[in-house]
Amino acid sequence: MQYMSVIEAAEKWNITRRRIQVLCSQGRINGVQKVGTVWIIPADAGKPKDARLKDKK
Repeated sequence: MQYMSVIEAAEKWNITRRRIQVLCSQGRINGVQKVGTVWIIPADAGKPKDARLKDKK
């Protein structure tokens, strides 16, 4: 399985590195793992939905 770093995910999803770290610690990215002090994110993981936005349905 291929993994990407927090920096790579931040560039790919156009959000900050710190926000990626928060999403990882909250378990909102599927398949994320912490190895020592580093988060590794599956390369095929999708960007999580923004929980701050409500559905208009």
